[in-house]
Amino acid sequence: MDEEKVPETTEDGPNEEKKREIDLNALYPGKEMDLNRLFPDEETRRLLYDLQRTKREIERFIKHLSTEEE
Repeated sequence: MDEEKVPETTEDGPNEEKKREIDLNALYPGKEMDLNRLFPDEETRRLLYDLQRTKREIERFIKHLSTEEE
């Protein structure tokens, strides 16, 4: 289906994390306003990213259930 367009946090070492900025405009295409300016806080962007990812996982799960019923 759709590939993740937004990179996740990667780990370089045991306690070292390299964070990348989440682009909400790429995550939610077709919106008229600049979502990155609307949500400048990184924690809010991460929450919206996780929400979109969870939504896709639920949709795949429901699709899988409906294919098993047939």
